[in-house]
Amino acid sequence: MANIKSAKKRILVTRTKTLRNKMIKSKVKTETKKLLNAIDAGNKELAGTQLITTITEIDKAKSKGIYHKNTAARKASRLTKLVNAM
Repeated sequence: MANIKSAKKRILVTRTKTLRNKMIKSKVKTETKKLLNAIDAGNKELAGTQLITTITEIDKAKSKGIYHKNTAARKASRLTKLVNAM
């Protein structure tokens, strides 16, 4: 355990930011799973609306620095391809 006050603060801040990042990544994964379930079910309307929601969550994660811009673009592109292929 850290002895210096600033080191103790850094541990707390890191723990808080890690929790925030996990929550946002989890949200993206949840929305992605919902989209993939809609695709598997063959529901094109639901998949279209879910695609917009999923890409929005990916963009929010990108803007907060959780995903790199290229990673976010790649994820969005792959999901869009799946929906368009229906």
